[in-house]
Amino acid sequence: MTSRHEQWARLRSQLWRPPRAHGEEPRERVVGPLELFYDLVVVVLVAQAAHHLAGHLTWHGLGEFAVVFVLVWIGWFNGSLHHELHGHEDARGRSMFLLQILVLVPLGAFIPEAGGARGVAFAVDAGVLFAVLAVLWLLAARGDSAEFRRPSRVFVTGTAVCAGVLAGSAALPAGLRMLTWGLLAAAYLAWLAVMLGWAFPERAVALSVTDALAERFGLLIIIVLGETVTGVVDGLAHEPTNALTLAVGLVAVVVGFGAWWTYFDFAGHRLPKTTRGSTVLWMLVHLPLTAAVAAMGAAMVGLVEHAHEDRTPAAIAWVLCGGTAVVLCATTALATSLRVWRPEHRFYRPLARTCIAVAAVTAGVGAARPAPLILGLALVLLLGVPWGLAVAYRLAHEESFAEEKPEA
Repeated sequence: MTSRHEQWARLRSQLWRPPRAHGEEPRERVVGPLELFYDLVVVVLVAQAAHHLAGHLTWHGLGEFAVVFVLVWIGWFNGSLHHELHGHEDARGRSMFLLQILVLVPLGAFIPEAGGARGVAFAVDAGVLFAVLAVLWLLAARGDSAEFRRPSRVFVTGTAVCAGVLAGSAALPAGLRMLTWGLLAAAYLAWLAVMLGWAFPERAVALSVTDALAERFGLLIIIVLGETVTGVVDGLAHEPTNALTLAVGLVAVVVGFGAWWTYFDFAGHRLPKTTRGSTVLWMLVHLPLTAAVAAMGAAMVGLVEHAHEDRTPAAIAWVLCGGTAVVLCATTALATSLRVWRPEHRFYRPLARTCIAVAAVTAGVGAARPAPLILGLALVLLLGVPWGLAVAYRLAHEESFAEEKPEA
């Protein structure tokens, strides 16, 4: 007969399993509802940053948005990668995500005034977030084999140092504090690239991008794309309903839809090549891509509100067109890292050149600042150029594409 102690031990082993060791992540896994909930919480923070940017479309406002967004994205990336490499769908996994969510929620409340009155609170809370992440990675590193032990220790140390700098920045003046965050974010991203690309053993990088992780990155893009719709709805809600305003709003929605098809038709839900450089490129390029989509949503509020003006205000035109150009260029960079790049080079190489050319024209549209409706229609047409080229090329080479299956 099983004793109570044995029953409790068995139950505990099922509910509170130790983190998986490096290299033991399952290759076939579906994204669970817990991860989706975590992503939705993170996107609430992104929405806060985008909403603040919509009301402060200046170089200073754009800089604050970029710094805050990068810090939030790094936190999301850390938490997502930790669960991918070490997490289980058990009580421990739920508790680790809940702990991060409890830190993220107040952080979101501090974002609108992170550059001012609530900068101290944001700095302290962000420091707590990175401290939590450092502890999670430390607990996971305890079960590492010898080849992973040293780089894991360095990764934990770097994340802990980042936590300390963020918390310590609370004592700085507001302007210097934001500059410190920006420099810290840039340094952490560079250090992260070095760690993933060179410090960890080759097989750790090769196994880090699974179908589930690719899906997570794609899902974050989808949820952030919702900000483009939110931006249009916010703009329409604050303006009298008339044909021109409604037309500008609906065209802006199509622009957001164009960002969706650009990413998912050419790069989304596809795995990178199993090399260090390709894996790091694939991961980090998602940062500017996601930020650009969020910034486009922020600019759409103003585009709708200024629907009746003869020229689009400069800040709105530059953010919206610049965001579109970044989406095109970032998608091109992602495509070069994919496993399908070489098997389908006859498709991807001309497509990449087209995307870069269209991005340059898009920047020109931003500089010209036509009326909001004309600007929106121009972006729709420009985003349709790579898509039209892809459709035409695939129709012309349908038999070849059927024979050249992408690598597994």
